[in-house]
Amino acid sequence: MDFSSIFEPDTLRMFAQAILVSLELTIISVVIGGLCAIPLAIMRVSRKRWLSLPVWLYTYIMRGTPMLIQVYLIYYGLAQLDIIQNNWDTVPLLKPFKDAFFCAVLAFTLNTCAYTTEMIAGAIRNTNHGEIEAARAMGMGNWQLMRRIVLPSALRRTLPAYSNEVIMMLQGTSLASTVPALTDITNVADRIRSEQYLVFEPYLTAGAIYMALTFTLVWLFKLAERRWLSYLQPRKG
Repeated sequence: MDFSSIFEPDTLRMFAQAILVSLELTIISVVIGGLCAIPLAIMRVSRKRWLSLPVWLYTYIMRGTPMLIQVYLIYYGLAQLDIIQNNWDTVPLLKPFKDAFFCAVLAFTLNTCAYTTEMIAGAIRNTNHGEIEAARAMGMGNWQLMRRIVLPSALRRTLPAYSNEVIMMLQGTSLASTVPALTDITNVADRIRSEQYLVFEPYLTAGAIYMALTFTLVWLFKLAERRWLSYLQPRKG
């Protein structure tokens, strides 16, 4: 194998730009998806079916279908509808569909939001009953209990599972290579393969980059867990 072409300045520059694109896709998706997941998780655990049922249906569909299909449906389906293309210059809400980056972010955000919603909802259901009883004994109402006791505790306990979701989303951004005009890490590897007829070198490089980014995220989440989940660790003798 010959990696000399991989270390050429132009190739390294392409990979550097691709890393930024992949990180942008990941960060924007998990931030927006995580923020949207909090109210959806509260709705998901509601005893009112008109609140919980639509959220259940949304998470069921998004978790039950491949992310690649979701990307295709948004970019090649929704964004290509005549009603959207004919009005995206006049309707502000439709204009973002002209941008391939927006379509990819929308697909990734909807996907990660569904998984995060179920994680947080599960953590809310598993909140220690003693904490709830103590809060009610202090006179807290339902919303105050959720805001000050249940939700903060659930978010902290969700952190280990959420770290896996963020890592999966980082690796899932490789599907952005199927969207034209998006130069992510996998897209650069595909371009090198087609232009220079190399197979192992570009994909091994892309794999090494994803691995480095993954272990960086693992390290960051370990630090976060030590900071916010230290009270759950067994006490030494």
